Amino acid sequence: MIKVYLPTHLRTLAGIDGDVELEVMSPVTMTSVLNKLETVYPMLRGTIRDHVTLKRRSWLRFFACKQDISHDSPDEPLPDAIVSGDEPLMIVGAIAGG
Repeated sequence: MIKVYLPTHLRTLAGIDGDVELEVMSPVTMTSVLNKLETVYPMLRGTIRDHVTLKRRSWLRFFACKQDISHDSPDEPLPDAIVSGDEPLMIVGAIAGG
């Protein structure tokens, strides 16, 4: 099971209390995880990725094993610790200062 951490506003939108656990078929990539997440929680479609291009929304970042993978290819396999559920895949709202 893949553990996915979502920011509060997305958990609220989807009616989720806590982290999400998803069963994702191999190969486990950002694309496959997001496809499964949007299938299980269709109200999240268009919030994490653009409806048309399927590119990550610029105000969200993806982290795997404490590494920012936001600009990596979405079709790269995720680390084994994510696939095994030992570490969560984190989708985090970007923070801007000024």
